[in-house]
Order: sequence, then C-alpha cells, then structure tokens
Amino acid sequence: MLNNKYDFLVILSVKNANPNGDPLNGNRPRINYDGIGEISDVCIKRKIRNRLMQNGKKIFVQSDDNKIDEYKSLKDRVEKTLAKDVLKDKDKLYEAACKEWIDVRAFGQVFAFKGGETKGVSVGVRGPVSIQSAFSVSPINITSIQITKSVNSEGDGKSKSSDTMGMKHRVDFGLYTFAGSINPQLASKTGLDENDVEDIKRALIELFENDASSARPEGSMEIVKVFWWKHDSPNGQYSSARVHKSVKITLKEGLVEPKDVNDYIITVEPLEGLEMEEIDGR
Repeated sequence: MLNNKYDFLVILSVKNANPNGDPLNGNRPRINYDGIGEISDVCIKRKIRNRLMQNGKKIFVQSDDNKIDEYKSLKDRVEKTLAKDVLKDKDKLYEAACKEWIDVRAFGQVFAFKGGETKGVSVGVRGPVSIQSAFSVSPINITSIQITKSVNSEGDGKSKSSDTMGMKHRVDFGLYTFAGSINPQLASKTGLDENDVEDIKRALIELFENDASSARPEGSMEIVKVFWWKHDSPNGQYSSARVHKSVKITLKEGLVEPKDVNDYIITVEPLEGLEMEEIDGR
C-alpha cells in the first residue's frame, strides 16, 4: 500500500529520429499547428511496458512485435492465465488481473470481451499511474527524404522491377518533456506498491534501452533527466500542476534554433518540504 503521492517529469532528447509517427499524416512525426512536436501518452506507456517486461515483470498488454508468450489476443491471455472460477465474477477478475500484471495495476485496463469464458463480464480497472503526452520545448524541424528499394520483391530476378518510392521522416533535433503522477488512493484499490513504484521509476530512466528501429536508430533518443518527487502524504503537499511547473527549461540567450540539449538551461524551483530526486539519464 502506498502512503505517499508521487509526481515525476521526464526530459528527453530526439536527434535525427522519428519519435512517434502519425499514421493519419504519412507517418510524419507528430506536430501541432504551432510547430511543437508531440509524443502520445499511448506511445510512452508502450515503451514503459516494454522496459518492465524486459526487467522480468508480467505485462498484460504486449505488442505483437515484442511478445514473450504464446497468447494470440488479450482475451486469450486472460482466459488461459487466470483461473476459470474468477472469469465470471467481476470482483475476482478485478483482483486477479491486478495481482497478475503490473501494467493493469499501474495504468488500468478494461476487460470486456465477446464470447468465451468472460462472456457477459465487464470490468474496468482505473489505474493510479497517469502519464501525459510529451511535447517539445521549442518548435521542431522535420526533414523528409525519399527512399527506394534496390532489389526485386517478386519475379525471377532476370529483370529489374520499378523501384518503389517512399518517404522517411525525422526530427532534426527536439527536446521533449512529459509529466505524470501516482495516486495512492487508486493504488490502494489495484494493489500497486512501493516495489512497483521503483520498477516504474527504473523504466522511465531506461525508457529507450533496446528500443531502436529504422525510424529511431540506437542513440538517437535519450533520457536527459528524470525529476522524481515524493510527497509526505497521500494527498500531496502541492498540486501536480504546481510540481511539474517547478521545472523551467529556457533557451540560452541569443539562440533561435536549438541543435543540442546544451542549448537549453534547466532550472528547478524548490518547493518547501517536498522531497525531490534529480536523476540523469543513463
């Protein structure tokens, strides 16, 4: 059981990578009308889940390209992991799912499937860990390049087929931040404990380990800092908004277009009586 509220803020850098493509915009990096880059909270939670799973924790929502069990769907994972006597009882299903999977007791989950052992049972778990989307501190510049293939996908290999044209997009440089909090009241319902909290903090620090892809080459995304606050009570000494805004990030005087994290000045306003840990990225 948690007796303290937690808040956190993460600063990360992106250099020549696509941190989160928008499928409705040709997979270009997400950007708003003001030119500010965005990484969705869903994308961030996916990376946290992957790191937790990498560290040996049981995860319910696994991606198809990073799965460590044989189950073909969430419904399949529920029915073949949990005891049959709990699948028809809402309270038992809630308790068993929270106990089994750390992402359920952290982020919550809706269990509502058609047919099978869980037919007619609908359970909603409200998670105590909230994660905001990440936004860049300054407007970002997106570079797009045209790519082609140099080998035949089909045929007998005697004649060269037309090259397939495509586009690849990247953020030249961006410094992003996202914030979150952990609610002790909700944690008491899902069973999230201090060990889970430490696991989540570790996952934030290691967010981009083993996360490389063609869109995000190794080393192109980096955790710069994690600010971690522990309140002295379940309700907290300050609001989460006040805590998150205590971190100020400003561009150095005279600079217009940042190209590196060192182009910024990061300061923290002390909040009286609030315990803070400042952790550098690995």
